[in-house]
Amino acid sequence: MKVKYFLMAAIVALMTACGTASKVPLTNRTHRLSISDAQLLSLSNQEYAKFMASAKRSTDAKNTAMVQRVGRNLANAVETYLRNNGYANEINNFKWEFNLVQDKQANAFCMPGGKIVVYEGLLPYTQNEASLAIVLGHEIAHAVAKHSAEQITKQMNQQMGTSILGTVLNSAVGSGVGDIASQVAGGYFSFRNLKYSRDNESEADYMGLIFAAMAGYDPANAVSFWQRMASATNSSRSEILSDHPSDARRIENIKRWLPEAEKYYHGAGANRVSSTGYSQSTNTLHIGSSSSSNRSNKRR
Repeated sequence: MKVKYFLMAAIVALMTACGTASKVPLTNRTHRLSISDAQLLSLSNQEYAKFMASAKRSTDAKNTAMVQRVGRNLANAVETYLRNNGYANEINNFKWEFNLVQDKQANAFCMPGGKIVVYEGLLPYTQNEASLAIVLGHEIAHAVAKHSAEQITKQMNQQMGTSILGTVLNSAVGSGVGDIASQVAGGYFSFRNLKYSRDNESEADYMGLIFAAMAGYDPANAVSFWQRMASATNSSRSEILSDHPSDARRIENIKRWLPEAEKYYHGAGANRVSSTGYSQSTNTLHIGSSSSSNRSNKRR
């Protein structure tokens, strides 16, 4: 039995040591990643190509242009931040693309590498360019923070640990017990369906708020946007049962972060964009209102 406990302790140490340590931009949180950027981007590009091959691109030229404009503004702000804060090498990982697709879901995503997709069903909830920037800032933050790589690493470590533990249990307890543990850990894996932890989601909320402000969009729009989403979903789920923070917790956090985000927004100077979509310095119209009337109760 002493051998069993020694091996289990070794498993924990091995899982902790696996991977390369790196810091998340803006938050400076340290995490260890076992999948390389090249591996992650290769997998992401494959799945993105499959998705776009079956997706229907929006025929709304005005809203398509809006998505591309907001996405590019955010990408420029993110790259500027990375370049000026010791992460210039990370810029090579991003080959930005911005797409609006025909789908009634209120959804958007950014795959590793900067492949951004917005569903038309999201636009009735964003209602303006600044709120769209809040959503895209959040999704881009997942990519910048490498949350996909973090979750894949977690699964890899779990699978490796249970595989070793399976051998230990089979020898210490009896044949078959460890095999069951390994089978449970080795469930079906899908990159596109990878779920982020609540901590990842909160970190993306914070980073996305700052990115939107850096790009010149008023971060205060985040509160009204998430209130609209909360009202639409009528969610009464317990936070502990969800990968996302509860609507109330998310809004509470955003309000707490707003004073800091506003500093970046005011620092954006002439690039600031109001909630109506007008540049505050030039008074030039940037956005047309969404023509979509589709509503959906689906969340990201």
